[in-house]
Amino acid sequence: MIRVLSVIGTRPEAIKLAPVVLALRADARVEHVTCVTAQHRQMLDQVLATFGLTPDHDLDLMRPNQDLDRVTAAVLDGVGRVINHAKPDWILVQGDTTTAFAAALAAFYRKVKVAHVEAGLRTGNIYSPWPEEMNRKLVTQLTTMHFAPTPAAADNLRRENVPEAQIRVTGNTVIDALRWIVARLDADPAFARTAEERFGFLDRGRRLLLVTGHRRESFEGGLERVCLALKQLAERGDVEIVYPVHLNPKVQKIARGVLAQHPAVHLMEPLDYVPFVGLMRRAYLIVTDSGGIQEEAPGLGKPVLVTRDTTERPEAVTAGTARLVGTSTEELVKQATALLDDPHAYRQMAQARNPFGDGKAALRILETLAGHTATG
Repeated sequence: MIRVLSVIGTRPEAIKLAPVVLALRADARVEHVTCVTAQHRQMLDQVLATFGLTPDHDLDLMRPNQDLDRVTAAVLDGVGRVINHAKPDWILVQGDTTTAFAAALAAFYRKVKVAHVEAGLRTGNIYSPWPEEMNRKLVTQLTTMHFAPTPAAADNLRRENVPEAQIRVTGNTVIDALRWIVARLDADPAFARTAEERFGFLDRGRRLLLVTGHRRESFEGGLERVCLALKQLAERGDVEIVYPVHLNPKVQKIARGVLAQHPAVHLMEPLDYVPFVGLMRRAYLIVTDSGGIQEEAPGLGKPVLVTRDTTERPEAVTAGTARLVGTSTEELVKQATALLDDPHAYRQMAQARNPFGDGKAALRILETLAGHTATG
């Protein structure tokens, strides 16, 4: 039996690690321990509840207006103490968060092997996304087993001289999570109705634009320009916009300052994962700066306009499922208008191939960890 400690800090980490945690918990070869740092609190708890996950250790680190220095130090100290107690063979971290970086560093200090889920994504610009690009690069230096979601991500690792034996292409675990939720929505009408009931205010005669936006690099003008574009699009009369606004006070201030009074724009608190998946299925078009949504939306056949200048998920752009539009008001309006007014252009994006996996990534990660440990 091997002992694996999974460390989860944020909502996206919880979504993407939930299928892996469920697979590890169900396997007799594995003793599994979960630690949450609560780098996010409310949004993290929503996802854990959705997948029926109760952490073994909860560091409860989130504080108002927390900065990166404090989060990094608190995770490093807290996860270090959990490692000392749990004595795992592996630390499992996901993605590019401060939790992932600091937990990997805590493991390194104790000579515990790190397994990195969603390894190898790169933009080539350490300030975009910030601080996530550097977090992910630093985790790579501390990792023993790199679970790359795509062949392109694996190639990035090879270019950085990661040994071939330490790389495994798995697909992205977010597709596992998405399929789990979609299957439940389709199989359980009562569950689906519960997910839909809060959206009775939406007009089915209008097309739905679903929006998210929270990147730190957009706080100085970029997010405001995106919101001004959304305000222009709302004036069309044939669309409604739903924007679940991130709890970060800076995001709240900008989004509500521009959009709060428009009748076709619905600003909401962050949604549980299940109703959010329901909204993605219902949406005509998605506008986002989220990495995970760039992966999820193609699995549902939804075009994505990415309000960033770079993406560490170029596979979506290459496949035609996503388009980088930056944070220019004029460019976002132009690109969204083209998809709203040109059915052929819309179909080209909606029917493009999803490059992010087959929904079996968690099982590949499980088998690799068990096999790697068994062979030393």
